[in-house]
Amino acid sequence: MKVLFLTRYGPLGASSRYRFLQYLPWFERAGLDCHVSPLFDDSYLQYFYQTKTRRLSDVVRAFLRRLIVLVRARRYDLIVIEKELIPYFPAWLETLLKTLGAPYVVDYDDATFHLYDQHPSPLVRYIFRNKIAKVMRHAALVVAGNQYLASHAISAGATRVEIVPTVIDLDRYATQKKDFAFPGGDKEFTIGWIGTPATAKYLHVIAPALKSVCADGSARLRLIGSGPVDIPDVQVEVLEWNGDREVECMQTFDVGVMPLPDEPWERGKCGFKLIQYMACGLPVVASPVGVNVDIVQNGCNGFLCKNNDDWILALRALMNSAELCAKMGREGRKMVEHKYCIQVQHDKLIKILAEAAGGR
Repeated sequence: MKVLFLTRYGPLGASSRYRFLQYLPWFERAGLDCHVSPLFDDSYLQYFYQTKTRRLSDVVRAFLRRLIVLVRARRYDLIVIEKELIPYFPAWLETLLKTLGAPYVVDYDDATFHLYDQHPSPLVRYIFRNKIAKVMRHAALVVAGNQYLASHAISAGATRVEIVPTVIDLDRYATQKKDFAFPGGDKEFTIGWIGTPATAKYLHVIAPALKSVCADGSARLRLIGSGPVDIPDVQVEVLEWNGDREVECMQTFDVGVMPLPDEPWERGKCGFKLIQYMACGLPVVASPVGVNVDIVQNGCNGFLCKNNDDWILALRALMNSAELCAKMGREGRKMVEHKYCIQVQHDKLIKILAEAAGGR
């Protein structure tokens, strides 16, 4: 089966890397002939993360590249699209694919529809508010990262909807004995977070709790991939993201955190950083938003915290008990091994892609 993967990004983009690229060896072993064409290349993301702006030349090149590859779309048995063919462009191209008889699958790990129906511009809302619903309706299959996204696809009238969570490769997350830091020990308790400069803003949700927990100098905050972050009265260490050292850096954490506000866009997130932390054998602390409430079993593999007091109590409980950290870390790792790894999910994804291609 010849499959064209139209990803949003290249390897530097986390969504494309984990929703598609890490599966390629598994797909190819199953007999899929895979071709990948990202919309935006790594240089686009590097520039965006550094400047928080987009170069018009990069955007124009990306759109032209996508249009050129679509000319050859009928050569493939199946087209797999990450989110949409072209952002802020009507669903005409997806409609054209369906008209031409080229079946396509569309994949979501974010609430992309809220970029349009929650947009501050009335004009954008008017033009694009139903765009993603149309893309979903015309797809042979919608793959959603969680129930929130799947429910939207069902309400949009999608023909078939399947939930496949964003997962890790267990082979990259070797189990190892973790020595957790605690007050009175010879090292500081490390509160860890991984993400991008675009999502680092969520750390300010728990800034007061971090200030309280870190006040006496027995705890610090270590960030991976955030870019510069200033949280008053908190010792912050920022590490540059590196794909080869990503797991090694996370294994230096004593706890992994995922704060989020309870807003429409955030409810569509797939909780992937929680899965990464748990794969490293770490306890987790998270806001009870969206899929987080499914991933975090409160009191078992971590804590769900609704407010500042909850965050302080949870972090201090872990700081004061290396045994609790280790117990929760083991439970989290078990959950990842049973549900949130590519070794478990790849068969299902291959199966539903083959079914979406039908007779082709």
